[in-house]
Amino acid sequence: MMNNVKTVLLLGLMTGLILLIGSFWGEQGLIMAFVFSTLLNFGSYFFSDKIALSIYGAKPVSREEAPRLYATVEYLCSRAGIPMPKLYIIASDSPNAFATGRNPQHASVAVTEGALRLLNEDEMRGVLAHEISHVRNRDILTSSIAATLAGAIMMLGRMAFFFGGSRDRDNGPGAGGIAMVVLAPIAAMLVQMWISRTREYEADHSGAEVVGDPHGLASALQKLDAYSKRLPMQEATPGTAHMFIVQPFSGSSVLSLFSTHPPLEKRIERLLGRSR
Repeated sequence: MMNNVKTVLLLGLMTGLILLIGSFWGEQGLIMAFVFSTLLNFGSYFFSDKIALSIYGAKPVSREEAPRLYATVEYLCSRAGIPMPKLYIIASDSPNAFATGRNPQHASVAVTEGALRLLNEDEMRGVLAHEISHVRNRDILTSSIAATLAGAIMMLGRMAFFFGGSRDRDNGPGAGGIAMVVLAPIAAMLVQMWISRTREYEADHSGAEVVGDPHGLASALQKLDAYSKRLPMQEATPGTAHMFIVQPFSGSSVLSLFSTHPPLEKRIERLLGRSR
């Protein structure tokens, strides 16, 4: 129920931002923004998972190609009481994983090649239980919609900068266009942070419950965080960063100031019940 409320609020907030950006083109721009937001909301609900998977070139994997991965996910799904999701592998050395889809019956879990090489069996089980918990908790729809709409808002913000109604033909973009190119991405990130941080704690907790032991996930989080900082995912976008189990960007990036993930130390402390 709470995730349904979050989804409605997210769609409303993102639609409002799109309409605000559209207003820079006057009444005609506002109408166009309304039509665009309506189509975007429809597309986000039904196709946001496919968009996220295509961004990272995720390829579906069969049971014959990854028997251990399938066996682990099937075992965890039986414990969590949800249907088997579709499984994907991302051809990236940066270790990470995410879940997407609109409900447990239409869910997908993607894991990078780097994560499959780096993590031992217990750690991989913890990571997959975390992602399956996102599916069971029904927050994958909210996450997927946030990724799609945030990307659209940042694109529209840049359009407002170059083509906004307040643009001065001689002096370049007006103050409104400059403000939107700065504020639109920040607004989108703040909404993502509000959605993502609490759900990561919840997925950590319920993932540990599904496995029956928090230590595998805690160890995996430490490894994933350390390796992803040394080997960040080059194709990762700010609009989809919140979907991953750990921040896919380098810790030295300015984007870390707007991290959609809780501090690693806090996550492990909550998992193990003590400070690292």
